Amino acid sequence: MATSTYLSNPVVTINSVDISDQCTAASLTKTVEALESTAFGGTARVYVGGLQANEITLTLYNSFAATETYATLSGLVGSSTNITVKPTSAATSATNPIFTITGCYLESLPIVNASLGELDTIDLTFQGGLYSVAIV
Repeated sequence: MATSTYLSNPVVTINSVDISDQCTAASLTKTVEALESTAFGGTARVYVGGLQANEITLTLYNSFAATETYATLSGLVGSSTNITVKPTSAATSATNPIFTITGCYLESLPIVNASLGELDTIDLTFQGGLYSVAIV
């Protein structure tokens, strides 16, 4: 039976700070680079897995209040951090795993992205880091 999963009260942490109340979207992509290992005499290209090249993109409301978006992120530009995403706030389990990117890099931080009459939102892309998933 086909099922679909949607995020219902997800939990997102950046550098151990719960930023769920400012997050509106999360996209985590696990990537392992393809390294060609085709040898002479091969009749088709052959690849093996190389290094992980993971990426997580978050859409956040921009807030300049203490302990909110800007305060949490401004010191992380140009450095590595850890991010976790969990589908719901329930206990971690096989049906509610916690996805972690350890040591991902934040290259830039949009400071203001606003239009008249709209909420200020920013899209952040964290690159690299080690992907892991836990169910307990």
